[in-house]
Amino acid sequence: MTVIKGYCHINKEDCWVNGKPVLAKTDDPEYSWLRQIYNFVGLSYPKFHKMDQLAQAGVLALALLKHEGDLPMDYSEEGVDLVLANRHASAGSDLRFQASYADHAAPSPALFVYTLPNIVLGEIAIQQKWYGDHIFVVLPAFDPDFFIQYAQRHIQQGCQAVIGGWLEVTDTETDVFLFLAEAEESTGKGGSLPLAAINELYRQPMPSISKL
Repeated sequence: MTVIKGYCHINKEDCWVNGKPVLAKTDDPEYSWLRQIYNFVGLSYPKFHKMDQLAQAGVLALALLKHEGDLPMDYSEEGVDLVLANRHASAGSDLRFQASYADHAAPSPALFVYTLPNIVLGEIAIQQKWYGDHIFVVLPAFDPDFFIQYAQRHIQQGCQAVIGGWLEVTDTETDVFLFLAEAEESTGKGGSLPLAAINELYRQPMPSISKL
């Protein structure tokens, strides 16, 4: 049986891990919201600052899940498969790359790198040294059945864990949901939830932390 060992949400104002609030955005003029999360989880990863927002959000969601969810994630290099999805692909970076023609009379190579949404998978794989199967798909909306079927199939095929979720990050929207799935008998660490609960977890109400 495949189970969910942990999950997290990031929206425009708050971060939640396993249904519990962990961080609220502040009106700090020096740091963006994603940078505030970076500081909170204690990352020291200079490459982060060169990433687009989509890649940054993926790296941060994993860091939140790992550290705030008390999940060591000590898997083998080939033991983790990644599956992410969203609705707008890399639209934010695409528009900024397009604007670089007008602003600088030449396209920006630094922006061009991120004009494919699957780059976030590469950034996570490089940072964590995970070299299993990776896939990024564009869907009209969050599809729990897609993630359930993917996780079940890959766990049955022998991978140690599947990390997946919805990663929608644009200039106006931040909707990030990441989950960690394992075979139920693979570890005694922490609690677990049935994989079938993924839709309920994604749609879990998250009131503003500042109002709790």
